[in-house]
Amino acid sequence: MKPLTVIGFLGSTLDASKFGPSRWNKWRPTVGLAMHDDLRVDRLILLHGKAHDRLAAYVTEDVRAVSPETSVDLRRLDFKDPWDFEEVYGTLLDFARGQAFDPEAEDYLIHITTGTHVMQICLFLLTEARDLPGRLLQTQPSRGEIRPAGSYSIIDLDLSRYDSIATRFAAASAESASFLKSGIETRNGAFNRMIDEIERVALRSRAPVLLMGPTGAGKSQLARRIHELKRLKHQVAGSFIEVNCATLKGDNAMSALFGHRKGAFTGAVSDRPGLLRAADRGMLFLDEIGELGLDEQAMILRAIEDKRFLPVGSDREAASDFQLIAGTNRDLGEAVSAGAFREDLYARLNLWTFRLPGLAARREDIEPNLDYELDRFAEREGDRVSFNKEARQRYLAFATAPDASWPGNFRDLAASITRMATLAPRGRIDTETVDVEIARLRRLWSGQARADEAGAGDLLSEFLTADALAAIDRFDRVQLADVIRVCRASRTLSDAGRTLFNASRTRRSTANDADRLRKYLARFGLEWRAVAG
Repeated sequence: MKPLTVIGFLGSTLDASKFGPSRWNKWRPTVGLAMHDDLRVDRLILLHGKAHDRLAAYVTEDVRAVSPETSVDLRRLDFKDPWDFEEVYGTLLDFARGQAFDPEAEDYLIHITTGTHVMQICLFLLTEARDLPGRLLQTQPSRGEIRPAGSYSIIDLDLSRYDSIATRFAAASAESASFLKSGIETRNGAFNRMIDEIERVALRSRAPVLLMGPTGAGKSQLARRIHELKRLKHQVAGSFIEVNCATLKGDNAMSALFGHRKGAFTGAVSDRPGLLRAADRGMLFLDEIGELGLDEQAMILRAIEDKRFLPVGSDREAASDFQLIAGTNRDLGEAVSAGAFREDLYARLNLWTFRLPGLAARREDIEPNLDYELDRFAEREGDRVSFNKEARQRYLAFATAPDASWPGNFRDLAASITRMATLAPRGRIDTETVDVEIARLRRLWSGQARADEAGAGDLLSEFLTADALAAIDRFDRVQLADVIRVCRASRTLSDAGRTLFNASRTRRSTANDADRLRKYLARFGLEWRAVAG
């Protein structure tokens, strides 16, 4: 059994008594806690005011007399007005957030029998909000008999029974969702609904979470905020460990993730614990998980399921209890079809999958993110910068226009705001600064578009003559190149068709994706066997 800690107030009336043998004939809630054979209290955190120092010492001695194994930890909390809700709640919230609670190592009971009614209500609310990570403990005297221990009951909160508390809990959930969005008042409805679902999953589940989306869509920042939210709610105690799997290659990947023993290979001059052990009791974020090799994928799968793995060069398994968040900008379903990703690992990750949209799909969120990036600049540089009205309107008109591609998504936006804030004269971004930045972005995006077009041309030149390629519109070149890439990554014509037409197939009466793909390729004089290699 875990050690048990009880937190409660000293009862200035109920715990008081005359000194002498007669006191043992009276029910005193705090002393009675230590007198139950079936309730072993290892530590008692007893809250009291300065005016009751003597009573607190007196009660402490009686607790020790009846339960020598109970450690009494006296904490002084003074209130100007113990009936002032704002003062009591604020003081208790500060107390709760100052404690090193560890729910995995010990259990907590919150004693709500003693103290003013306001104190009892505040303890209830803080327990309901998980700022005090325990269950409620209610004690009462025994009826019809002299029994100083009294009786007790432990209460697991069921919020669905209380309409007012459920309403408050909904407000707390909205606060948690805002926390996941870094406080940004995002306006995109689909994104906000997704964040609400992520908030519920984060606080109710320890299963792996898969974040999909293009580079710069915010996967890393969201993963970190999920960890911070769970840590705030005392659901994880360990660190947030972030790994970019694209940087792990060969033997170094195994060693970095799972650790190694000294002498396991040339250069292994000492033991290395590995990143999985560093994430013990915390959260491991594997960004670009699709870049891991198949061997590493197999070991990751076992570490998720069994919480155990074998370090390189060791004959003894190591253990780590972590929660996994995986991120990728690849379609793992396609990678499974192509044999580049393990199907069993994908199935394990695919319980909670969330696709983060790029910035171009959330144009209404550009304005609130603009303000957020200015706040971040002020925090980093200690210099508050703002737009003048005309400059702000001009920049937003450009940023939200249909032809603003934002290929780097929120990273592009953050870099853009940083450049303007740095160059702004006298702390004000004016229209001249905005015009220079717009010209810069257009040059950058134009270069990216030419690179994409050139890449598509290189691929298509493998299948088409120069004359045939010249006859294809630029738009069709990019689309056809993407179709060929999907064909190359698919095992069959039907698999490729399902991948390419997945979004529209549910809206058709018949779904012959293979025939649809075959006809598309035929428009350019191509066949499946040729493009699939």
